[in-house]
Amino acid sequence: MAVPDSLTLFTGLGLSEHKARETLKNTALSTQLREAATQAQQTLGSTIDKATGTLLYGLASRLKDTQRLSFLVNYIASKKIHTELQLSAALEYVRSHPLDPIDTVDFEQECGVGVIVTPEQIEEAVEVTINRHRPQLLAERYRFNMGLLMGEARAALKWADGKMIKNEVDMQVLHLLGPKVEADLEKKPKVAKTKPEETDRRKAKDTENGDAVGQTLSLMEQLRGEALKFHKPGENYKTPGYVTTPHTMDLLKQHLEITGGQVRTRFPPEPNGILHIGHAKAINFNFGYAKANNGICFLRFDDTNPEKEEAKFFTAISDMVAWLGYTPYKVTYASDYFDQLYAWAVELIHRGQAYVCHQRGEELKGHNPPPSPWRDRPTEESLLLFEAMRKGKFSEGEATLRMKLVMEDGKMDPVAYRVKYTPHHRTGDKWCIYPTYDYTHCLCDSIEHITHSLCTKEFQARRSSYFWLCNALDVYCPVQWEYGRLNLHYAVVSKRKILQLVATGAVRDWDDPRLFTLTALRRRGFPPEAINNFCARVGVTVAQTTMEPHLLEACVRDVLNDTAPRAMAVLESLKVVITNFPAVKPLTVQVPNFPADETKGFHQVPFASTVFIERTDFKEEPEPGYKRLTWGQPVGLRHTGYVVELQHVVKGPNGCVECLEVTCRRADTGEKPKAFIHWVSEPLMCEIRLYERLFQHKNPEDPAEVPGGFLSDVNPASLQVVKAALVDCSVALAKPFDKFQFERLGYFSVDPDSCQGQLVFNRTVTLKEDPGKV
Repeated sequence: MAVPDSLTLFTGLGLSEHKARETLKNTALSTQLREAATQAQQTLGSTIDKATGTLLYGLASRLKDTQRLSFLVNYIASKKIHTELQLSAALEYVRSHPLDPIDTVDFEQECGVGVIVTPEQIEEAVEVTINRHRPQLLAERYRFNMGLLMGEARAALKWADGKMIKNEVDMQVLHLLGPKVEADLEKKPKVAKTKPEETDRRKAKDTENGDAVGQTLSLMEQLRGEALKFHKPGENYKTPGYVTTPHTMDLLKQHLEITGGQVRTRFPPEPNGILHIGHAKAINFNFGYAKANNGICFLRFDDTNPEKEEAKFFTAISDMVAWLGYTPYKVTYASDYFDQLYAWAVELIHRGQAYVCHQRGEELKGHNPPPSPWRDRPTEESLLLFEAMRKGKFSEGEATLRMKLVMEDGKMDPVAYRVKYTPHHRTGDKWCIYPTYDYTHCLCDSIEHITHSLCTKEFQARRSSYFWLCNALDVYCPVQWEYGRLNLHYAVVSKRKILQLVATGAVRDWDDPRLFTLTALRRRGFPPEAINNFCARVGVTVAQTTMEPHLLEACVRDVLNDTAPRAMAVLESLKVVITNFPAVKPLTVQVPNFPADETKGFHQVPFASTVFIERTDFKEEPEPGYKRLTWGQPVGLRHTGYVVELQHVVKGPNGCVECLEVTCRRADTGEKPKAFIHWVSEPLMCEIRLYERLFQHKNPEDPAEVPGGFLSDVNPASLQVVKAALVDCSVALAKPFDKFQFERLGYFSVDPDSCQGQLVFNRTVTLKEDPGKV
């Protein structure tokens, strides 16, 4: 049997029996290692030393382009490549030079072939390094970071043997310092932290879900230049996994002539739903990466499914991109390229890479659908049938055009075109066949010469088809890069589930402020800058990220604290009459728009003998520690310069307090009160909507957490409407989406439901994070 032969071969390379058996489980690796070892034996004989065996294993496990295996094995077997460092350089060289022939002179120079580093050179380099750090070495002795010495010596002698450098460092340090003494064994003293509590708080704030979120870096800083290990335009072939052909370098040259080396990205939404918080990350990533690197970003609508597309979605998506502060270089549509896509589909059939299939959709479902019996039908037959599909000779589902490839997830022969008798919003009745995402996306990227096709991780399984299709047609092939999508706890964002929430009356529409669609967040009053800042805090991660809503709310507070002018409002009012009011007419009080920065201006509010306060700011029988208005405990009225003291409580027939009678005095004439409360006088009546989380559990879609399904998890107290709230008259001219901080209550935004004489406010966030929601 072959397995014992292979097992013996692999253990002969120096692998342990356990590692050899594990290697045999990986078919691709074991095949490549077997070929490498067999070829090396032709040069070295049946016995291969362990050092060479280690290099062969490293080569087999790391080499992506198997065509280069024989070339590199020759260098290892002939001892021209004899260190791990040289092997790494060789692998990098062949990755960045995918086309034949390889310039062997340049290759050998880049990989240190033939370079001999003598012991004398190592001794000299280490001596220079030690002399550079001599004072610190003598002071710190063996507590000095010896790795620094090794690193600097290694940098001076790139191809030197690491063990030889370490031995020389150890010897010269011993010669300089002598043997270790007791003091050298003590731990290096740590620098005392000035404010440990503050440091811990900052660390906790900057780390969420176990990952540092890089709060100190703006999104532009994260995306600029080398911050991401992305390829440079025109160097697509340097990307791991990128598939090259004999035409690749010519196509990349043409690409650079067209783009001038410019970074090009695209945001490609399907116009069949509203964007949500996850899309905000995608928008920031695509537009942000282009902007940070002086490039351009297209807004491309993937309008290939006319059954589900509506004009309102196109408009809403464009509005949200603009709202977040981004302007597309150009707005395009997949339908702009329908003629070219069709011509390429015909070419794909000519090349034997696509065929017309009659399997029904239900036959293709499941993990292991049967192969198509029409896969090998003649090219001319598929051409005639595809033309018949275009002319409307088949009913929906009766015929599809499929591509001949197997995708990473095992899906075989994905559909390229299907029949749909639905008029298109842009092309009308011109087409009755429409391309799929798998066919359209990469080719539209190619047409627009996208350099970085950025998409979320669920599209990773389609990367192979992306490269395959561009290469099958010999057109420019961009690079697909995947990143982790952004999710939030206590939320659902799928179109289908939001429609269910609307249908059951749990929410009003797509823009209900309890949802996490972007239109909903705008309506609730979230500033676009806060959403962008939140995306920057999350960072560009490969892993899927699920964040707590309170982190987004913290970003909202940070922005609104500096941008939302102050006003006063009362949710549940209690009338207060000042019996000794110091004027016949109402006074005018100057209130700072931003108390922390009075240079930002003031607004005026009336102060009359009758004011209204929050009912919770008065108690006849207070609990211990209560600091607001009660018997024998006066309070200040914010911004007035007056203190009021309770004199009489007026109650109605049912015993409920209806009015308070108080007297006032100047705040500077007596003892300072324990509290200052907000108030309104001659106010406007308004409606205020108070929002809480829509769902009661972190993961409403998780059956283990919510067995009854997400609809059963809706929070019945997620919306409280205060119909007769009072607000000061400074907001009388406010327009929809204007934002205010209502002192002591939170941040509020004017809702579009507002009309003349009847303002409606949505509470955006409270002033402080509710500890119970963390």
